[in-house]
Amino acid sequence: MLQPGDKAPLFTLCDQKGNDVSLSDFYGQKVVLYFYPKDSTPGCTRQACAFRDVYDDFGRLGAVVIGISKDSSSSHRRFAEKHSLPFLLLSDPDRTTLAAYGVLQNKTMYGKPVQKTSRTTYVINEEGYVEAVFPDVSPDENAYEVLSYLSGRK
Repeated sequence: MLQPGDKAPLFTLCDQKGNDVSLSDFYGQKVVLYFYPKDSTPGCTRQACAFRDVYDDFGRLGAVVIGISKDSSSSHRRFAEKHSLPFLLLSDPDRTTLAAYGVLQNKTMYGKPVQKTSRTTYVINEEGYVEAVFPDVSPDENAYEVLSYLSGRK
């Protein structure tokens, strides 16, 4: 897992509208980059809706919110439309970015090894460095704890 002060790994991924989005597009802005396991599951839906509900507050603090999972762009599009999500959802089907950010965990499910995404949020500063890390977050509290962190810095 990355630590504060580490250079955030660059990526270019497809969003829910089919557009390529790069981390470098947001240099000069603070980025709240949250990794989540799967669209439309109960916990991931609660987490996304919490970010939606305080999205304008992040904007007032100069922060962009971006969610990343292994789901496809079309899955992200349906998820975003169903829940009126105003922020970018990026698709990482080959899990390259998930691995680069250290959020993949090897687990055993029904006796078989699987890779799961650890619900983790990074705050990336304006120069592209990790400013804060929120590992193994609660889907119900994550958006509010990151917002509180950013509000305390202003």
